[in-house]
Amino acid sequence: MTDPPVILETLPSTVEREPHTVSLPSRRRFMGTIGGAAAAAATASAIGLSPALDSPGTKAEAAPLPTGADDRRVAKSFALRVGAATQEARIPVPPHTTNGDETRYRDKSGTYSKGLLQDGYGRVNLYAFNTFKRALNSGNPSDFENIILGGTRTLNGPQGALAFDLEGSDAVQFGNAPSPANQESLVVVPPPPAIASAAYGTELVELYWCSLLRDVAFTDYATNPTAIQAAAELSSMPYYAGPRDDHGRVTPNLLFRGAYPGETLGPSISQFFITPTSLGQQEMSQQMTTYLPGIDYMTDLTTWFQVQNGIDTGLRNQEDSQVRYQHNGRGLAAYTHTDVLYQAYFVAFLVLNTLGVPLNPGNPYVHSRTQNGFGTFGGPDIAASLGEIAARALDVVWYQKWIIHLRHRPESAGGIVAMMRTRGWAAPMLR
Repeated sequence: MTDPPVILETLPSTVEREPHTVSLPSRRRFMGTIGGAAAAAATASAIGLSPALDSPGTKAEAAPLPTGADDRRVAKSFALRVGAATQEARIPVPPHTTNGDETRYRDKSGTYSKGLLQDGYGRVNLYAFNTFKRALNSGNPSDFENIILGGTRTLNGPQGALAFDLEGSDAVQFGNAPSPANQESLVVVPPPPAIASAAYGTELVELYWCSLLRDVAFTDYATNPTAIQAAAELSSMPYYAGPRDDHGRVTPNLLFRGAYPGETLGPSISQFFITPTSLGQQEMSQQMTTYLPGIDYMTDLTTWFQVQNGIDTGLRNQEDSQVRYQHNGRGLAAYTHTDVLYQAYFVAFLVLNTLGVPLNPGNPYVHSRTQNGFGTFGGPDIAASLGEIAARALDVVWYQKWIIHLRHRPESAGGIVAMMRTRGWAAPMLR
């Protein structure tokens, strides 16, 4: 295989992100401390659904009824929907700040281009990239069909980023600023670290430690030499954004955990992942199919470059014939590789039912002498809402992914690092 042309060029300097700590509210604490009716209203508002019960809070602004809409209930439904849409439209559109890499590097090597035709290692064919951007900017289905790909792998639904939802806020109303009008007191979608930043480099270090530890059980981290080494290096990195202990250290048991309240408590695997439950009369042991240990991919430039082009390498994950409870990184990777969009949340709901966890005290049926929740604020409503919320959230995330950020994929950066190490490049081939 002939090597694609190499660009040896120094990275332009970029402004590094300052290390910071984020104070995040606990949703569990929030829902437990606000008033019951407020909790129910917040939940209904968050998913953009009309309140089930008539109250002064459900009165909508007046709007002229369409011709022929003379039924009283139809008129009320129309008023509620128009009122909800009016309130949503008043939510300000925040700034959509990017990390600047797409404009910073003329060859687009700091931008998402997986699956598009590649000219060389880390360098997308610019004409192919322009066909991609033309489609994203126009939204025209024919432009999406004219995107030039490098192989047979198709892009994962970028046109869906342009979908309009009829519930809740539009995707454009989430961005790089708090939105009190949308019940968001924190920045929802900050720009990702620039590829030439220390913050991005730190993320790559964490990801490669995670890869090295993928076959080690989380319960063994405290005594595993590799986990101990990983914790020591991440402790020394000022831009590491993960949790630290009271002394500012990353301990082995804190590796790869999130920053939200409660995520550092208890074992790494949630009890929701291992508690047996049932889907109706169908038992669920929560043992899962995972992949065989010790098998790595994209460890050579040939297959790595094929993947960047969207060419099938012929390699496949090898399944372990023994089902197992979740216990390590490879198992979680196998799970997220094929999970249904809202599977984790739905199964957690099933586990709550199995455990007999009581309803939120704000549920309007909790103190009813004659009714229980069913189609509203009951099991069927909760189960269906989980899928609906996930679908609406996916539309918002896809807008950020494809229309705003086009974030560079970590394995693309990993290839650049590998070229620096194995071929003596002085700096990434970015310009």
